[in-house]
Amino acid sequence: MSSKSNTTATKEETRPALVPRLRFPAFRATEAWAPTTIGALGHFYYGKSAPKWSLADDAPTPCVRYGELYTKFGPIIAETYSRTNTDPETLRFSKGGEILIPRVGEKPDDFGKCCAYLPLKGIAIGEMISVLETKQHPLFYTYYFRNLYKQFAKVVEGQNVKNLYFAELEPIPIYRPSIPEQQKIAECLSSVDELIAAQARKVDALKTHKKGLMQQLFPREGETQPRLRFPEFRNAGAWLENNLGPKASKVGSGITPTGGDKNYQQHGRPFVRSQNVGWGVLLLDDIAYIDEQTHASFDSTEIRLRDVLLNITGASIGRSAVADERIVGGNVNQHVCIIRTKSDELDSLFLNQFLISERGQKQIESFQAGGNRQGLNFAQIRSFTLPLPPALDEQQRIATCLSSFDDLITAETQKLEALKTHKKGLMQQLFPAPEEVEA
Repeated sequence: MSSKSNTTATKEETRPALVPRLRFPAFRATEAWAPTTIGALGHFYYGKSAPKWSLADDAPTPCVRYGELYTKFGPIIAETYSRTNTDPETLRFSKGGEILIPRVGEKPDDFGKCCAYLPLKGIAIGEMISVLETKQHPLFYTYYFRNLYKQFAKVVEGQNVKNLYFAELEPIPIYRPSIPEQQKIAECLSSVDELIAAQARKVDALKTHKKGLMQQLFPREGETQPRLRFPEFRNAGAWLENNLGPKASKVGSGITPTGGDKNYQQHGRPFVRSQNVGWGVLLLDDIAYIDEQTHASFDSTEIRLRDVLLNITGASIGRSAVADERIVGGNVNQHVCIIRTKSDELDSLFLNQFLISERGQKQIESFQAGGNRQGLNFAQIRSFTLPLPPALDEQQRIATCLSSFDDLITAETQKLEALKTHKKGLMQQLFPAPEEVEA
């Protein structure tokens, strides 16, 4: 036995049994969790090749590829997305009940977070996947592994391309409750996952509905009236194309204070950066603040109520939101443009909804030659073409309708995040903390 194996065995022998901080009533009087290692849970092996060139929608063999563990699947693989033409004789197929762990990746923390339980039989498993067969409850240990992602990250190897070999996983210390307790925990967490999935579908459905509504409420290119119009405006006449410039009293952005992040405060004037501007909503969880002196040095960009804030550089270019009471009196950096409309000509909520619509985004894209999203300048912003209805009342009616959808989407998204937070807290209570495992 190697010295590494000797050390692992000694640690396992000396580690005491453990009781998690949260335990279901039926198990509170039962034995504590016994120390063991991942390797002692079962048998590891690697999947076999199902290369990208072999994939086709009409191929005969369903398969799971390592990249899909990062992008397609949660803790449970309920269906597959790929099929391969590879000769079945050269593949490895699931028996149903395996735990899959990606062997290749980019970020060490992601390996453990992307473990998945495969209950399906006859699925080809790609070669960049470590497969664990166990007689313990596999879904329980899938959740357990996801909770140990930092321990997995410690044994990841490589520089640009990271590798996680199962030989490095086997010695990792872990605990084993009884099979009935494993099953109860797995059922609890999978039921929370079902709630999360249902809530995510609800959010996606609302976003899809709003997108379709926007396509109906704004005229299509080359048309002078929208496909859907509120009853009171159906005879109001054609919409007219206008440049944004004459409808705006201000178009401009701020600067990053000298010293950058070092100048940010815990309190003071809100300082809006590009990460604080979402698709029609403000994202203020990590809002920064600046002091009065810094604010005064570029007070020409002080935020007013109902200013439209548009991201004009970087990966988030084109996202926009409307200033509310939380950031009034604050400021923006050079990546965020303030558009202040003439309120008797252009409703700011209407402008915001147009900017994030499909037609508005196409126009923003058109200013980025060859799709190179390097930034918008103020002249380009002033030249934006807006289809406007004859009456300001119609702008406001459309803006109110679409903004109410944004409020609903935000509320349902908050419920989704609350469920995710609840699950995270549950896992911290139902499984031993990493420091307890390593003690």
